[in-house]
Amino acid sequence: MARFPEDAKQAASQMWRRLQDTRAGMLWITGSDQHPQPMTHFADEESEAIWFITAADTDLVAALGPGSEASFVYQSEKGDYHASIRGPLVIYHSDEKLDELWSTPVAAWFEQGRDDPRVTLLRMTPREAAVWASDSNPVRVGLKMMNAAMRDGVAEPDIGVHRIIDFAQAA
Repeated sequence: MARFPEDAKQAASQMWRRLQDTRAGMLWITGSDQHPQPMTHFADEESEAIWFITAADTDLVAALGPGSEASFVYQSEKGDYHASIRGPLVIYHSDEKLDELWSTPVAAWFEQGRDDPRVTLLRMTPREAAVWASDSNPVRVGLKMMNAAMRDGVAEPDIGVHRIIDFAQAA
């Protein structure tokens, strides 16, 4: 069961921790004709960034332009945590950061490994996120839903919380 954060600051801290639990989500450039695509992410709370490694010849990189905004959607494996994150996405040139994030699974996508000229590091700086933390026990969720459906005056089942995080204010 996901903890239910009390405020935006707790929700932001929880989001960074939960992004470590699962390594994939869906990323896209806001306002482009591009479909969301699955991407491995590397969350770095210290630098307040979500990193991605992709190839220079992808639709994602082609859709990037000055001031590009991206959206990244994540769901935990248990289904008890969801996040929809928005912020600027840029190509980031740093051999040091790329070396820090590089791994065998990443290398599998590049014929020449770390030295492949197509390797492209992207940095997303979250500006805003909507997060949902809920009960992961399906029996408990079902009982709460049935209880809410059978009771007058109960608008919805109490199975979790929803928070909007403005990262400028949550810091």
